Amino acid sequence: EVQLVESGGGLVQPGGSLSLTCAASGFIFSIADMSWVRQAPGKGLEWVSTISRDGSRTYYAGSVKGRFTISRDNAKNMLYLQLNSLKPDDTAMYYCSTNIGRDYRGKGTLVTISS
Repeated sequence: EVQLVESGGGLVQPGGSLSLTCAASGFIFSIADMSWVRQAPGKGLEWVSTISRDGSRTYYAGSVKGRFTISRDNAKNMLYLQLNSLKPDDTAMYYCSTNIGRDYRGKGTLVTISS
C-alpha cells in the first residue's frame, strides 16, 4: 500500500522558514518522480515543485522559485521541501504526491504564515 506521510508544518511569521518532510513507503521510491502540491484555504490544488527520480532535475512554480528547495534521499525514502522567505500567500496545506499508475497524495501538513 502506497503511503505518503508529511510533517513539519506550523505557524511561522512572514520572512521565516520551515522544513517539510515526506516519508514514503509501499512503492519503489527511487524510480518515482516526486512532487509537492499545496491547497490554500478556499482555493484549488496548486503544483509547487517536482524532483526527478534521481534528484538531478528540479522544477518549481514561479510563485516559489528562488524561495523553496525540493530534495530527496532515496536511501531513506524521504522527500523534503525547504521553505524560505515565507509570505502570507504561502499559507496552505502542503501535500507530498507522486503518480505511479495513478495519483497518490498524503494527508498533508499545514503551513500558516502570519504575524
